[in-house]
Amino acid sequence: MFLDYFALGLLVFVTLVIFYGIIAIHDIPYEIAKSREHPHQDAIHYAGWVSLFTFHALWPFLWIWATLWRKERGWGFQKLQQEQHDIHHRVDALIDQVEQLQEELKQLKAQQKPAVSPTHDAEHREEDN
Repeated sequence: MFLDYFALGLLVFVTLVIFYGIIAIHDIPYEIAKSREHPHQDAIHYAGWVSLFTFHALWPFLWIWATLWRKERGWGFQKLQQEQHDIHHRVDALIDQVEQLQEELKQLKAQQKPAVSPTHDAEHREEDN
């Protein structure tokens, strides 16, 4: 008789823990959104409740949606565009430097060729033999 009541109590306890655990898990994206001061935190919260009825099929998308926003950078796209713009200008500057160095290299090679005389080459060939 005692074991029947113990088993019933254990069943009720486990059911309540699972029920509240599921509710706590579904609120994680909302808590993330709230801590980041997300502009859509209410929508994330309501979608989390809807996700309960879809067996948490929406939950991963809500988590991603909640984590994309940061107060200091917003969605992050402006910073990405600025970084791409800066990188583009750096690459252009490097291309200009490479072209300048190639031109200087051509000039140095052109200056070096007349300095080598054909008789000088012939003397080296005789020494090698």
